[in-house]
Amino acid sequence: MILQALPDIPRWYTGLAEWSAALVYILLLRPRFTGWKRPTLIAAALPALIGIQVFMGSLPLSFWTIGMATAVLSIFGFIYLSSETTAKDAGYLTARAFVLAELVASLQWQLWVHWLPEHPTPALGTMAFTASIGFLAVAYSAGFTSAYFAEKRNIPRGQTLAIEGHSLVTALAIALGTFLVSNLSFITTATPFSGRTAIDIFYIRTLVDLAGYVALYTQQSHLNQVNNAVALAETQAIMRAQRDQYLQSKRNIGELNRIHHDLKHYVAAIRDEDSAALRSTYLSHIEDSITGYESQIETGNSVLDIILNSKMERCLREDIAMTIVVDGTSVEFMDVLPLSSLFGNALDNAIDACRKVEDKEKRLIKVSVYTKMDFVLIRFENYTDANVAFVEGLPQTTKRNKTRHGYGVLNMRNVVENYNGSMTIDVEENWFTVRILLPRQ
Repeated sequence: MILQALPDIPRWYTGLAEWSAALVYILLLRPRFTGWKRPTLIAAALPALIGIQVFMGSLPLSFWTIGMATAVLSIFGFIYLSSETTAKDAGYLTARAFVLAELVASLQWQLWVHWLPEHPTPALGTMAFTASIGFLAVAYSAGFTSAYFAEKRNIPRGQTLAIEGHSLVTALAIALGTFLVSNLSFITTATPFSGRTAIDIFYIRTLVDLAGYVALYTQQSHLNQVNNAVALAETQAIMRAQRDQYLQSKRNIGELNRIHHDLKHYVAAIRDEDSAALRSTYLSHIEDSITGYESQIETGNSVLDIILNSKMERCLREDIAMTIVVDGTSVEFMDVLPLSSLFGNALDNAIDACRKVEDKEKRLIKVSVYTKMDFVLIRFENYTDANVAFVEGLPQTTKRNKTRHGYGVLNMRNVVENYNGSMTIDVEENWFTVRILLPRQ
């Protein structure tokens, strides 16, 4: 028989390949544990996956389906327990890791039996055995390292994939179909898709595994394109909203100033008439109540004045104290949209955070803009009593739908990077601080 002439891949080879493939994706995800726990789990998974393969290989052929299901569940558990990810994401990556393991293991074994067909499984202690182990190490290292760098470009490192149900089903279907077709020849040769010689069987298995891996890689590329398109559309929507907000604020403030100007004349006309002292007192109170609305925040930058006045009005409604020390002339080089987006998003986030602080005395926001040497320093500070989680230096959104929010901070970073600047965010002693450094232009 074919399997007697050219034995199939040793079980411990397969277990090693599954562990290595799972590790490729685990290294791209945020760790679930810190310190020594994660390395210990990764090290313990290697003998576990190899042991499962060896044990299932010793069972009768009728247990083959159960054995494969156990191996897949073991990969899933390895990925899920090692990484801070959801069950859907772990299932999606399990399908990809399984196909990747099948591909690298099949390719390595096909090349080995092609170069040494007389002794595909050499005896322990022989030169051929040493050579086989060396070739295994080289082939697996090259295969899985190449896969890691390829996947690194396709899967956002340290970020949640947020795989939808239909994407998970598609990935599982591709993985299942790939495995069944690639191993069909080991079950029967009486199909149009089966090989009839040993070389054909190995070639078909490797080729089908490669096609399956390419299909899964293409699926992830398509998901990235869709997500990028959504992110771009939502970023543009935020930019349009900020621009509309700027124009609306400009109109509102102009109208407020006009009303105020007219109202002062009305008050003066009433006072000139013969009236009781009490009426004069009431009118004085009216005048005092509107004093200050005409003397708006003036920073030296008309665009920034409108943005800050608009946010100040909102702060007054929310019982938030906002302190402003801003030199608006230092950011005159910034266009209207980037400036509106940067300050609008930063202050919106600060106001939203302060609204959640129950103690109104602690609802504080500080804004400062000043120059130092050849740089503009922008600083936003707000008090917070919430626990803020960071991913790659940026705070995670606290909104329920994390895949549809959080673009405000990303948009701020894009604006800063477009002006060749830098932005850092941190939380210290309940103060959430955004520091922006821009070169003067």
